[in-house]
Amino acid sequence: MSATRKPLLVWDGNCGFCRAWIARWQRVTGDRVDYAPYQVAAPLFPAIPLERFKRSVQLIEPGDRLSQGAEAVFRTLAYAPGRGWPLRLYQRFPFFAPVSEALYWIVARNRGLFSLLTRIVYGRHVVPPGEAFTTWVFLRVLGAIYAIAFVSLWTQIAGLAGSKGILPAAEFLDAVRGRYGLVRYWLLPTLAWFNASDMALTVMCAAGVALGFLLLAGVAPILTLVGCWALYLSLANVCRDFLWFQWDSLLLETGFLAIFLAPWREWSRPGTDPPPARSALWLMRWLLFRLMFSSAMVKIASGDPSWRNLTALQYHYETQCLPPWTAWYAHHLPAWFQRWSAFGMFAIEGIAPFLIFSPRRIRMLGAAAMALLQVLILLTGNYSFFNLLTLALIVLLLDDAVWPISWRGRAAGPNPLPMDARGGRWPGWATGSATAVLFVLSLVPLLGALRVPPARLGLLLAVEQAAAPLRIVNGYGLFAVMTKDRPEIIVEGSAEGRIWQPYEFRYKPGDPMRRPPFVAPHQPRLDWQMWFAALGDYRQSPWYLSFCQRLLEGSRPVLGLLVNNPFPTAPPRYVRGVVYDYHFTDAATRRATGAWWRREERGPFGPVLTLVDGKLMAIPEGGRAGR
Repeated sequence: MSATRKPLLVWDGNCGFCRAWIARWQRVTGDRVDYAPYQVAAPLFPAIPLERFKRSVQLIEPGDRLSQGAEAVFRTLAYAPGRGWPLRLYQRFPFFAPVSEALYWIVARNRGLFSLLTRIVYGRHVVPPGEAFTTWVFLRVLGAIYAIAFVSLWTQIAGLAGSKGILPAAEFLDAVRGRYGLVRYWLLPTLAWFNASDMALTVMCAAGVALGFLLLAGVAPILTLVGCWALYLSLANVCRDFLWFQWDSLLLETGFLAIFLAPWREWSRPGTDPPPARSALWLMRWLLFRLMFSSAMVKIASGDPSWRNLTALQYHYETQCLPPWTAWYAHHLPAWFQRWSAFGMFAIEGIAPFLIFSPRRIRMLGAAAMALLQVLILLTGNYSFFNLLTLALIVLLLDDAVWPISWRGRAAGPNPLPMDARGGRWPGWATGSATAVLFVLSLVPLLGALRVPPARLGLLLAVEQAAAPLRIVNGYGLFAVMTKDRPEIIVEGSAEGRIWQPYEFRYKPGDPMRRPPFVAPHQPRLDWQMWFAALGDYRQSPWYLSFCQRLLEGSRPVLGLLVNNPFPTAPPRYVRGVVYDYHFTDAATRRATGAWWRREERGPFGPVLTLVDGKLMAIPEGGRAGR
């Protein structure tokens, strides 16, 4: 047998099915392996019977090592970085080798059938088209989302966490500093430790906006991503309740993973960017899987009968946090349609995520289904930037072949570099290590969604909790239990305790005549928290008392979060909350009156409050400020 300088895979040059898959493997292994049809190579190896070449692929390695069939395929792929795991399974697991060889021979004897299946699931792109342009698009969308998130927070930061805000950041940090000492820097990682003044919080928001636009423009993507993530984490940790929503966690996790996906470039362009690291791309897709699959599992595991009998959507549109006007119409759709919609939602959230790891066309079918669900949610709800961020993750299920060539050409600019001339990727050990650690940690919230007892997780749970302050691995799953009523808190003030005037919020239901607005991707944080507060007792929302105190003090930043100030000359002496049950009007009522809501008073939300020597006090029931 003639010696070879490099491994040589010999295949049947007359087989179209073989030709397609050889091209795919050649793309994976690059110049580490040579390929030749046996019609050309067989005469060079007279010691190997011709029938053996006709029967299966043959791998001839330096030293005249010869393998065939499934083993030859696995040994060939093992020459590519990160592709050696099938060979290890073949060599170490007793049943893997015979099963693999049996499957290989089934495929070899039915090439026509499997050629058809290949065309169905891969189309014309058995050779992966790559994801460089797709990643470029994703990073720009992520930059836009970061900018939106920071702008939205910038308009509210003084009222939420400023010195005269509802939950002052400086006071909180002083309390943490006095209790925890140096460990505070790990328990509460935030740049606000350097300065938590109103100006500093504003500068952090402004810097986040600027970095988001730089990322959008492709300027130094690694550095801008690190900056965006650090700033958003800093603000999230000092804003506490107001930045603890699932989309805040999703943005932090996505932003952190994107650091390993982005190229080391001063200016990112598809024509010069290296292909994204496979492990980083896989982590992004794994995040999307956890997000969608957990959303289905928490609903099933909660035991809520409205999810199990598919009636939950008959309540959802009316009781969701901030419904837009389209929710009124969705609420009045027939019950049978709502049931089928719930069934379709479970199918998409529970089944489509598994298509993420399927061949190309099946993966894109799953991407289309998940994108459809996100668009429908976006059209009937106000969920901040959550739907946009989920759609951005779905973009990473695509590849470059889906984008028009004209787009790719304009974005790449003139004279794009050849693939093998591109550097600027993270080293494999860095992305591989990060992938292994983050994947293992992500199992904790995923198993939690499946209701696995925490005691079974042992050391893994402890490690995940230690990393929790960074919010780089999070649990997901909205609406585990469907809310069936809509209580709303109407906050009122009074100068003398007899005549009460309401404070009108910008976006949450108040005046029944006002049309529910679209507000996403902006998130009015106070309006959202008022929805959560109404579902429980006022003592379960400590920030509510601070909010009332700021109203009694006439805090300008807090009043700026509201539509109106019914006490423009002097703050009220008393403040109270009144709970109303809200329901969408029926079609006849809205035609007759124009009202979107009907409401019925339920009772007080906590006591009447006043200030005594600057301290918040409750008025005893039946006192001067009683009803």
